Amino acid sequence: MAADAPPASSVVRDGLVWLFRHVIGVYFRDVEITGNLPAADTAGRVFVSNHTNGLVDAVLVVTTARCRISPIAKSTLWDIPGLRWLLDHAGAVPIVRRRDDPTKQAGSNDAIFDKIAAALSTGSNILIFPEGTSHNEPRLIELKTGAARMLARAHEQGARGLTFQAVALEFDERNVFRSRTLLVYGPVRPVPPVPPVGSLGLEGDALVKAITDQIRDDLGELLVEGATWPERLLIARVAEMLANDTGDRSLEGWSSVGRRVEAARAALRGVDEATVDHVAGAVSRYYERLEEEGLADEQLASHSDAAGVDTLADAALALSLPLAAAGVALYAVPYQVTRLAARRITDSTDEVSTYKIGVGLLAYPVWAAGLIGTGFALLSPPLAAGFAAVVLTSPFAALAWQDAAPRVRRAVRFARRKGRLAELRALRAQAMALVAATRSHLGM
Repeated sequence: MAADAPPASSVVRDGLVWLFRHVIGVYFRDVEITGNLPAADTAGRVFVSNHTNGLVDAVLVVTTARCRISPIAKSTLWDIPGLRWLLDHAGAVPIVRRRDDPTKQAGSNDAIFDKIAAALSTGSNILIFPEGTSHNEPRLIELKTGAARMLARAHEQGARGLTFQAVALEFDERNVFRSRTLLVYGPVRPVPPVPPVGSLGLEGDALVKAITDQIRDDLGELLVEGATWPERLLIARVAEMLANDTGDRSLEGWSSVGRRVEAARAALRGVDEATVDHVAGAVSRYYERLEEEGLADEQLASHSDAAGVDTLADAALALSLPLAAAGVALYAVPYQVTRLAARRITDSTDEVSTYKIGVGLLAYPVWAAGLIGTGFALLSPPLAAGFAAVVLTSPFAALAWQDAAPRVRRAVRFARRKGRLAELRALRAQAMALVAATRSHLGM
């Protein structure tokens, strides 16, 4: 090994990050990143994030940040065959949770906390999920103090220049293959937090509380939350309609509008529930009809082109149809195996994507290798090479068609339902009028 070459473990880790960055790019149709993305030379920082999509949450943060980050993970993951190797080479740190070990004694993680504090002091970065567990709630659950205690311990041991940063994760359909995700990197906070949250004199439990409170405030500011799932759905739908009227189809645009809608809902909570009920009823009626017709709100929005036609892209898509059909046929088995295996392993929404990716990482390469091997065993070399090219490229054509299929279907339905569009537009206008009146009443 050359003198200036990185150590083997670093090479393996960088290779894993590269691999999973591309895996995430295949699993999600779009990964949007916004906010204060950390620089490559970021050091001594604890990243904190909400936790609703299993191991996928950690993979998203580690592969989108420019700097190196070591995730904190529950110790039971090291008991899973094969996963231990990945976690160790990714630099993950195991933490024993009381829910995993009822006999856990107070202070049993002290050695780990000291190790993490020392790592932070020497410039390492850590990722932790302060909710303590992946969950299916429409809002943040109560935060644990682990992240704050790690920072406080490093600070008490003399480390300076420490920071922490919230990262909000949003998904349009977190357990669905080829859905979308958004990462919002929040403000960078110093340790100790500055007034009014804390002061330079904070130490011990007071410092831990100040950091934990700031983490909760930052994540709450970045996320679109609801007290219940019906409330979260209402906020999401109103935000979608408002964002579509601006012509912004991105999750970032939806998130920005959604946080303002959430603030409006909070302002009305317990004060004017009748107004909320009127808005909810109008929005629900509109979306029920949309679903009946198989259409999307973006098709009826004021800045919509209805069909969303891109002539060149659609022409290229049409030309790729034979290759896409080959991909669907060739990979039907691993596709179904991955989907059914994930469903068999777990029925928890926040874990489905993790198992789909895990099973897929094994199933697809093995299947592709088998197809290529069979081709070279049965066909002449030129035909086998051509078949191998189809095996390797056809799944990407199939993905392009899978992404485009909902838009194409909606465009066809839109063209066939001209007589019913007036009713849908009237329902939408009624809902938007109530939303506008509410915003005006609140001065928003």
